[in-house]
Amino acid sequence: MKVSIIGGGGLVGSCAGFALQAGGIVKEIALVDVNQELCEGQALDLIHGASIMAPQKITAGGTEAVRDSDVVVITAGLRRKPDESRLDLINRNVALFRNILADVKSHGLKKDAIVFVVSNPVDVLTYLAVQDLGLPVNQVIGLGTVLDTTRLRSMLALRLDVPATQVNVTIFGEHGDSMVPIWSQAQIANLPLEKFPGVNQTVIAEVEKKTRGSGAEVISKKGGAGFAVGVSIADVVHSIALDDDRILPVSSLQNGAYGIQNVCLSVPTVVGRSGVKSHIEVDLWTKERTALIKSGSVLRETIDRVLQG
Repeated sequence: MKVSIIGGGGLVGSCAGFALQAGGIVKEIALVDVNQELCEGQALDLIHGASIMAPQKITAGGTEAVRDSDVVVITAGLRRKPDESRLDLINRNVALFRNILADVKSHGLKKDAIVFVVSNPVDVLTYLAVQDLGLPVNQVIGLGTVLDTTRLRSMLALRLDVPATQVNVTIFGEHGDSMVPIWSQAQIANLPLEKFPGVNQTVIAEVEKKTRGSGAEVISKKGGAGFAVGVSIADVVHSIALDDDRILPVSSLQNGAYGIQNVCLSVPTVVGRSGVKSHIEVDLWTKERTALIKSGSVLRETIDRVLQG
């Protein structure tokens, strides 16, 4: 499988490239960036470690790389400021993103290629990719709340002193301010969260607050997320490459799940080689369902403003 990363010279794109190299599952990684020298440097750095990684082809070049790519990851975009919501990015990033989409479309894509949007605000841009590229809707996905979910699990694990790999809690909705942590389904080591020693509403509120602010905290301290978003991207790409039908909270076009229509956001989604295979509905607390519907409305309003502008 060949994966092209548009924005591969930047922090997010290069971290995704390294995570894919370390995973050893995809056969070819093509870094694409307007900063050609930086892109070549990132590719060279990856190539230098190839002898102790996997037998993969790693290249740096232009958008023509997408023509024979199985997955096209778009990470290019303007960085979010520490005090800026992801939705505030919309006015600065839409024009850039649509230019990228036009460039991708002009070079042509494989019939079964998956376009994987990471640039923020990811839910809005994923919707624009659905509209602009004209691909089957199942072949356009966004990172959605995959990163938020792993952050929440890691923060909860840290607070309770348990392995993060044994924490199971998911965030639905927008990758941003209206995200909805689904505490009703949360488990630790397959035990209901509310039954686990040391868990109470104060702990839950503390962990949720920490998670909501974690993106801005990373930006303020190191300039932007890299490692965690890189492995999150690789996790989704590997599910596509292996066609293993994993259930992930990626962003995709909704047409009825949880009563939400015509907007891209995250719900449990079966992901495989064809992209989105299906959406999974689970029982939610009333307040969770209400918050999820509100999240969809927030995104729909933003999309409408973008389309009108």
